[in-house]
Amino acid sequence: MRLFNLIAATLVAATIATPAAANSFFDPATRKWVDFSNHGAPSGKSPIRREIVRYDGPYAPGTIIIDTGERRLYHVQENGRAMKYGIGVGREGFQWAGTQRISRKAEWPGWTPPPQMRARERAKGRVLPAHMPGGPNNPLGARAMYLGNTLYRIHGSNEPWTIGTAVSSGCIRMANDDVVHLYDRVDVGARVVVKR
Repeated sequence: MRLFNLIAATLVAATIATPAAANSFFDPATRKWVDFSNHGAPSGKSPIRREIVRYDGPYAPGTIIIDTGERRLYHVQENGRAMKYGIGVGREGFQWAGTQRISRKAEWPGWTPPPQMRARERAKGRVLPAHMPGGPNNPLGARAMYLGNTLYRIHGSNEPWTIGTAVSSGCIRMANDDVVHLYDRVDVGARVVVKR
């Protein structure tokens, strides 16, 4: 009976200590519950610091240039400058190049893995959900910018340690802090140039 009471008390304490809201997550770095609906970085900052750099290339202000070889994204500014971000890119066999436009933007987007990705992962013994609601555990992170009518996006990540690597299925990953920063500065219709 004592063991039963101890287990019951532990469960009640855990329930009280855990926020019921679906918009909360436990941040192990700060050891606190955080409401992710009001800010954009539940999974940490990029290991690659964003910075303003000189830009003298041919693209107009507002253009996003993605250099997959360098694993950097440049958002062209006025006066010969660009904001430079670290990114994660497509792994071998999932790399691509071309020009697109941002066709849609979403905050805390849900994720619907494409059928080919689900089939690929199923062959490896991993079952992906048909749909995953937005939130801190969602692979798309805090924001997503959809590229034309392709399957690709520039999106946040709940795995900031993958920034600077080639691990995605073709999407461009950014740490949540950085994707929110970029998202707030670009509009639907912005040109995106992806270079290999």
